[in-house]
Amino acid sequence: MAQRREAKTGKQEGFVRSMASAIMGGIGRMAGALEPDDDLNAIDLLKAQHRYVERLFATIEETNGARRDAVFRELADMLAVHATIEEKIFYPSVKTPATEDLLRESVEEHLAMKRMLADLMEMGVDDDEFDAKLQVLQEQVTHHAKQEEERKLFPLVRTDQNPDFLAALAGEMIALMVTLQERGSPRDAVPSELSASAPI
Repeated sequence: MAQRREAKTGKQEGFVRSMASAIMGGIGRMAGALEPDDDLNAIDLLKAQHRYVERLFATIEETNGARRDAVFRELADMLAVHATIEEKIFYPSVKTPATEDLLRESVEEHLAMKRMLADLMEMGVDDDEFDAKLQVLQEQVTHHAKQEEERKLFPLVRTDQNPDFLAALAGEMIALMVTLQERGSPRDAVPSELSASAPI
C-alpha cells in the first residue's frame, strides 16, 4: 500500500514538473511532455494548475520591475486558460444534479476573478493599488480552488465519473490549452468576458 502511495505521489510530482516546464516553455509543449502511460485525468490537470498558480502568486510577491510584470502576465494567461478549459470543457462535462449548484457558484466566482484580473491588467505592477488588488485576487483564487473545487466539487466528480472518462477529458482540456496558447496571450480575452458568467 505504501509503495502504491509513493508511486502515485512520484507520478503526480512528475506531472506537476511537466506542467510547470510546459507552461514556462509554452503550453504548446505540454502534450509532448506527457508520457503515453501517464495516469493523467482532468482533476489532476486542474489541481496541477492550482499549484502552479500558487507559485506564480508567490513569485510576484518576491520580485519587482520587469520580472514582476512578466510573471504577472504569465499568471494572467494561466488564469485565463484555466477558466476557459473549466467553463468550456470540464464544467459542462461533469454537470449532474449533484454538481450543478457548485458549478453555478463556480462560474460566478470565475466572473468575479476575471473582473479583478481585468482591473489589474489595466494598471502597472508599480501602481499604488496593484498589491491590494492582487491580494484580493489571490484570496478569490485560493478560495475557489481549495474550498470550492478541491474540497467539494472534485470529490463529487470522482464519485460520479469513471476514470476513463476523466482521462479522456484531460486530453480534450490539454488540446484546448494548446490552441489557446497558439493564439497568443490568452489573457487578452478576459476583458470581453466580464458582462456575464459563462453558461454551464
